[in-house]
Amino acid sequence: MAGTLYLVATPIGNLGDISLRAEETLREVDFIAAEDTRVTVKLLNHLDIKKPMVSYYRHNADTRGDELVARLLAGESCALVTDAGTPAISDPGEELVAQCAAQDIPVVPIPGACAFVNALAVSGLPTTRFTFEGFLPMNKKNRRAHLESLLGEERTMVFHEAPHKLLSTLTDFQEAFGPDRRISLCRELTKLHEEVVRTTLGQAVERYRANPPKGEFVLVIEGAPPAREEEATLEDGLAMVARLQAQGASTRDAVKQAAAACKLSRKALYDLAVSQKKEEE
Repeated sequence: MAGTLYLVATPIGNLGDISLRAEETLREVDFIAAEDTRVTVKLLNHLDIKKPMVSYYRHNADTRGDELVARLLAGESCALVTDAGTPAISDPGEELVAQCAAQDIPVVPIPGACAFVNALAVSGLPTTRFTFEGFLPMNKKNRRAHLESLLGEERTMVFHEAPHKLLSTLTDFQEAFGPDRRISLCRELTKLHEEVVRTTLGQAVERYRANPPKGEFVLVIEGAPPAREEEATLEDGLAMVARLQAQGASTRDAVKQAAAACKLSRKALYDLAVSQKKEEE
């Protein structure tokens, strides 16, 4: 019988945020797959847990993933952790989860901290609908194409960014979305120097040009304003009336449907339809 892969969310800064269930899981699994064992051992020492660890990160995911799946199929249980936050979210853990799903290996999430969710919650921007974009592509061409694909995005957008790339990224955002678009910059969440700056893209560029930033950022950007629908004209309504009549509708019924669909005055559209009919006769 196959073992179980546990996706254990770890603190994003404050070790006090580890959940009781996460701690219990780390104690009970056979081994831990960690993004960086040097980081994870600090958490384990804090919890007084001693457990075998193997590294699992972007550059060894192909080979190490097969090894982990083999151990799981042999019946061992594994806790997958990242340096901070929830595994498999903007993380190579998604590949391991896919491998396990293909082999019918049980995968169990152990909920906990997630930086982008916390940033979204404190951003002051709409949270009902949002899109998580992670890190932008490093290649300039791909980066430009990605931003162009988001020009009409009406949902709140959430990005990750490192401090040394922040100013360049904010400049790209300003060029794509305009200087007046609102943004919340969430830095070092749950840590000693936690900070949330709510401003505009133009003001953010000026702020961080003068003061080089420190710490990891989650950037929450306001979505584009809803696209305005062009108002239909009487001529548009008349064209729809003609199409409906061609399908067998009477003038009265065609006008009723067209006026409702185009949000036009039924009387004005009916008078125009009748007038045009008389001219044609």
